[in-house]
Amino acid sequence: MTRPLIGVTTSRRGGWRSYLMHRLALFRVGARSVRLIPGEPLPEEPLQGLIIGGGDDIGAEIYGGKVLPDVRIDPDRDKMELTLLKAALPAQLPVLGICRGSQMINVALGGTLHTDIYEVYVQAPKMRTVLPKKRVSIERDSRLDGILHCNPCLVNALHHQSVDRLGDGLKIAARDEIGIVQAIENEKAPFLIGVQWHPELLVWKKPQQRLFAALVRAAEDVTAPLGVAALAS
Repeated sequence: MTRPLIGVTTSRRGGWRSYLMHRLALFRVGARSVRLIPGEPLPEEPLQGLIIGGGDDIGAEIYGGKVLPDVRIDPDRDKMELTLLKAALPAQLPVLGICRGSQMINVALGGTLHTDIYEVYVQAPKMRTVLPKKRVSIERDSRLDGILHCNPCLVNALHHQSVDRLGDGLKIAARDEIGIVQAIENEKAPFLIGVQWHPELLVWKKPQQRLFAALVRAAEDVTAPLGVAALAS
């Protein structure tokens, strides 16, 4: 049986480091991966799953947010990911959103973001670490809870934006101790989960490896892979 092909979106600038970590995580659970970069040709081989990865902030104009100075955005990547999700979500392709990717899923479904969490959650500690130091509580009986089997979970934190108003069909699957949304999901979709942390940087943690494994299991059940090359035309 051919291993499923998972597309992984990254930033053009420095995104290769992120992609290598995703590639390793997916390889360990039996999948192949292909990097999706704005401005580059999309793969000819259809995808059986999609990861919307972390990186630059999402342009505030997309969700009606406050434009902040001194933040790095990538309008071409925003456009690419919204186009991919516009095709993948109705096709019920398994999708995992990571950090920015979780936010992009929410925006693609009509939700909004807190442009700067520290303006809303003024008591939140300014934590930025690749190490699992943030404690998050998973919603009982959520799909995410059934995958991770850790509650609470210790995760990393590399974000300053977060989900505000939920997009259509989404529910909150996890929050941190301050109340900031840390995961979203749609339980009616075959697999649609967004996490605010970076599981690809925690691959030695079994709960985070199980998250990638669950994505790949869902991808193996896809009967109509998504041909994304046509989306660029």
